[in-house]
Amino acid sequence: MRHVQRVALIAAAALAAAPASADTVYVQTGKLIDGLSNEVRSGQCVTIVDEHVKTVGPCGKAPDGATVIDWSDYTVLPGLIDLHTHLADLGQSADLAAPMKASPAETALVGARNARVTLDAGFTSVRDVGTYRGLTDVALRNAIDRGDVPGPRMWVAGAYLTIPGGGGELNGVVPNDQLPPDMRLGVAATPEEAAAKTNYLLDHGANFIKTIATGAVLAIGTEPGAPELTVDQLRAIVKVAHARGKRVTAHAHGAIGIQNAINAGVDSIEHASLADEATLQLAKKHGTWLAMDIYNGDYIEDVGTKEGWPEEYLRKNRETTDTQRAAFTRAVALGVNIGFATDAGVYPHGLNARQFAYMVKYGMTPMQAIQAATGRASEEMGRADIGAIAPGRYADMVAVKADPLKDIRSLEKIDHVMKGGAVVR
Repeated sequence: MRHVQRVALIAAAALAAAPASADTVYVQTGKLIDGLSNEVRSGQCVTIVDEHVKTVGPCGKAPDGATVIDWSDYTVLPGLIDLHTHLADLGQSADLAAPMKASPAETALVGARNARVTLDAGFTSVRDVGTYRGLTDVALRNAIDRGDVPGPRMWVAGAYLTIPGGGGELNGVVPNDQLPPDMRLGVAATPEEAAAKTNYLLDHGANFIKTIATGAVLAIGTEPGAPELTVDQLRAIVKVAHARGKRVTAHAHGAIGIQNAINAGVDSIEHASLADEATLQLAKKHGTWLAMDIYNGDYIEDVGTKEGWPEEYLRKNRETTDTQRAAFTRAVALGVNIGFATDAGVYPHGLNARQFAYMVKYGMTPMQAIQAATGRASEEMGRADIGAIAPGRYADMVAVKADPLKDIRSLEKIDHVMKGGAVVR
């Protein structure tokens, strides 16, 4: 009898935790930014059927039986997209060994919390670009998809594809060959190993591939300007991934490493901190996307200094922050493809929207910054089902009282969040 009562309580709790849903939802908006056009429309209503937008048009009579949501006092935008997060990992700290001390299970539970706060902040989709505990991100994505835990839609990399001792390794803790096997799933020394590791990660649930083409700011013993994966290794990775219909992104700070990755055929570049004019022109020529995290340099300098992060980290951060922001300004002026990307996990999850003000400060209009996190972000991901309030797309939306085109920082405090037609906040 106790067992039956316990099962009933668990089932009731699960039902209470699940977001309410209805076959048809009718959302009344005050102002509407659709994520694709530069137009701001007033008095629009969105009809949602089975998680997707069915129609967008002037408000009238709600469909019979529809659940009506009154957001007529708000500006309504598509659910936001962050193209560079690390949900399925521990946050950055002064303790280099922290990722190894946490078990895969503990890491996954921390990831569940990160997912919840990210969704609450209005980010209904993320591209999670790597974790030290390989495939933890796959498990978190699957749990969200099943409805076990709340969180954004996730597209995950599985692990970092990196050279031994490179920017994707947990260096400086123990000899790398003594690290747990799941922390070295993407380590590759040759093009053949790189191709094999690419297949392994895709076979085990990765949605795309994340390569480490240069050293990293937050990795001991590597330099951001130094190339790591060779052009031949990168080409081997791209060949395998593209043959399987998957995209490849490259962590790359230095100009040579960025150029190597672009010439190898990657789809996007993370950071691009030291990109010079020739490199930006090459990105524009190839249509390569840049995902530039221009906010978190300030966080690293402030909090990293106070918390005693390794001096190597702080030195490399100072050497890249202003250069990256100048490169961002030039990339905007050139019309290079740019998506919204923050490196959340370096700073606390849920603060992703702080990046918007920096994007505007360094060259974008507020509408360009919003589109970088909505329609343009979905374009970078190759997705036609998110990123816009338009028929056929997932009904992922956020609402804010203030006008973000007048005050972009209003996106740092989202009032309401909807994912798939269900209000989750």
